[in-house]
Amino acid sequence: MQKRKLGRSNLELSAIGLGCMGMSKGYYHTPGDRQEMVALLRAAVDRGVTLFDTAEVYGPFLNEKLVGEALAPVRSQVVLATKFGFDISPDGKRLGGLNSRPDHIREVAHASLHRLRTDVIDLFYQHRVDPGVPIEDVAGTVKELIREGKVRHFGMSEVSARTLRRAHAVQAVTALQSEYSLWMREAEAELLPTCEELGIGFVPFSPVGAGFLTGTIDENTKFERTDFRNLVPRFTPEARKRNLAFVALLRKVAARKNATPAQVALAWLLAQKAWIVPIPGTTKPHRIEENIGAASIELTAEDLREIATAASHLPATGERLPEPLLRMTGK
Repeated sequence: MQKRKLGRSNLELSAIGLGCMGMSKGYYHTPGDRQEMVALLRAAVDRGVTLFDTAEVYGPFLNEKLVGEALAPVRSQVVLATKFGFDISPDGKRLGGLNSRPDHIREVAHASLHRLRTDVIDLFYQHRVDPGVPIEDVAGTVKELIREGKVRHFGMSEVSARTLRRAHAVQAVTALQSEYSLWMREAEAELLPTCEELGIGFVPFSPVGAGFLTGTIDENTKFERTDFRNLVPRFTPEARKRNLAFVALLRKVAARKNATPAQVALAWLLAQKAWIVPIPGTTKPHRIEENIGAASIELTAEDLREIATAASHLPATGERLPEPLLRMTGK
């Protein structure tokens, strides 16, 4: 597996990471069997994956416990990324609003360290911006945790370029996590230029469009009743029908590269910047292999021009999130 560094930090990790959310929280499918997921996580390490992304809110708490159990025997080989920012009851049964008060950040850090079975969190993200807490206070608290040796790097998720700058002025931000893929390119307007200027790495989630860019979904696909995509405007049958043009483009390039559409979608992301590390999620071993294979696909300048030209005529149909969740992003 190729290695990359996030921005100008010294945090080196695999070019393809692993988003672990779906292993214990069924946004898109029924969560996997716990022991099967432990085996999957360890198999990913064996295949060279070193970045594993989780959060206290996934479960809640269940995903951190799963990741901690699976990766404790190989802790020195991996980078653990987790997140704070929500108000969750101690039993994990009640999810309130946002909470990035300094005392709460500290509580989450200590609880996450315990669940992850580690003495330091490699990358600690603010999951969503809390409008009630100045971002300088948030960054300052993480700075203290770094000084105390409990955290190594500070990350932010789904923020505006302006907020990113304010936080970075207090404590260097190592990584920005947000949605980015061939059919969701809002990050290119301000976020990616800001990351490049400040030396911040970029970690795209949903890099294959929540499964759509794999080519396994069309307008006739029926999702499970509990599938989060049932609530997403971009996944209505009509939107899916229109957005299939993105899949057709990926299939065309994939045919030349002896690859899959998902692999080309990931390779395209890797080709955008040397400091971009996508974190596709899966619960299936064959998808791990497929995603890892994307790191070996070389898109030529001609391939990238072809994709850029074609994609410029393909405006995606539908918002990427339901309105209430969309309002929580870009703060």
